[in-house]
Amino acid sequence: MHLDRIIRGATVVTGDDARIQDIGIADGRIAALGISLSAEGAEIIDAKGLIAMPGGIDSHVHISQPSGPDVEMADDFDSATRAAAFGGNTTVMPFCLPVGDATLREAVADYVGKARGKCHLDVAIHLIVHRTDPVTLGQDLPALHAAGFTSFKIFMTYADMALSDRQILEVLKVAKDLGAAVMVHAENEDAIEYLRDEAERAGRAGPAMHARTRPVPVEREATHRALSLAQIAGVPLTIVHVSNGEALDEIRRARQRGQIVHAETCPQYLTLTADDLDRAGFEGAKFVCSPPPRDRAAQAECWAGIEQGDFDLFSSDHCPFRFADAAGKDRPGARASFRNIPNGIPAIETRLPILFSEGVVKGRISLSRFAAITATNHARLYGLAPRKGMIAVGSDADIVLWNPELTRTISQSDLHHGADYTPWEGFEVTGWPVASFLRGEFLLHENSLAEYCGGVIACGQPDQRAWQ
Repeated sequence: MHLDRIIRGATVVTGDDARIQDIGIADGRIAALGISLSAEGAEIIDAKGLIAMPGGIDSHVHISQPSGPDVEMADDFDSATRAAAFGGNTTVMPFCLPVGDATLREAVADYVGKARGKCHLDVAIHLIVHRTDPVTLGQDLPALHAAGFTSFKIFMTYADMALSDRQILEVLKVAKDLGAAVMVHAENEDAIEYLRDEAERAGRAGPAMHARTRPVPVEREATHRALSLAQIAGVPLTIVHVSNGEALDEIRRARQRGQIVHAETCPQYLTLTADDLDRAGFEGAKFVCSPPPRDRAAQAECWAGIEQGDFDLFSSDHCPFRFADAAGKDRPGARASFRNIPNGIPAIETRLPILFSEGVVKGRISLSRFAAITATNHARLYGLAPRKGMIAVGSDADIVLWNPELTRTISQSDLHHGADYTPWEGFEVTGWPVASFLRGEFLLHENSLAEYCGGVIACGQPDQRAWQ
């Protein structure tokens, strides 16, 4: 058998199994799994004591995305994919947002151009649908779907992004006809605006009010409404960045009705709280994201959802802005009103170590469950499987080697994203990715990263079966 490389002696996580074996790699793909593999001329990688995981797939990241007048996102494709690779990922999935009068196809062409030649790992792109004109629905979405852009995101919040119920149904109809995957940011924009106005009239304008004007009922109601619309349209749906048990209960009830619903949560809902937004001075702005972190009880509810299998996906919702920057969190007007604070946090590099440490090391989830919600399910849902997201014969050799005993304290000084802070400064984790391969070639090796070895890849037809 011809093999280019053999990863020897790792604990290999495959599906529901984790066992010590070798991985044989040939021509960028996994060619063999077994004990004592050998091939003349093959490079041997000694991985004893390490865990071989499918390369992480972060299917919810924001990179080089327009963020409003005079606001600049902290990451381009170079810095974002660099940070992702150091954090144990081999594929990321950002969002393409049209600006101004640009059509969705024009926006995609421009966005792919921004990524070309600047990706350290593979990138697949979701489409943000914030208009329902005939060109978008009747021409752009079908054409882009045929070209491999097979997942759509819609918003129920943000004034310039939110779709009405009627518009949501129109997008869902197109998705059903095409077989596209749809994800929803579920928060009630009218309720948020009402609460914002009330807060400002009362003179409450600090960063903490971002969380207080986006309470749990805002998310719960929108989740229920989105699922009702999906039931009317007869389509599967993914609810992203679920932050609490009440919204998760709506998802459970929809599943009990027979709907196919996928649920995603993120590290901020397991480790941060709304109290972080209430830190002294302007420090709370570092934690402003939507939905906001909740409280310890909500954290426990989200952990229960992970442990019990209610969550299919664990993503970062990486949306980075610099803190000490007039084009970032400290933009003009941000200190005067929470409304003006750019919305999002950097998390692409720390997503996997946090879940490994808090989930696997602390005995909440198995290695197989970790691989499923950080890689395999993402690949299946968004049309990348079986090429991506699994260690299996025939799949791309996208493999990450983890040292399960390596303890590190998260520090901005060690991270690679474009932001100037991390919300997890001082957070100690056990378990860290120490090497990785992208299509069989070293991506991360001895703390050195390969230069621009990834690119924009097409997605196939999504697999929208439920995995409860």
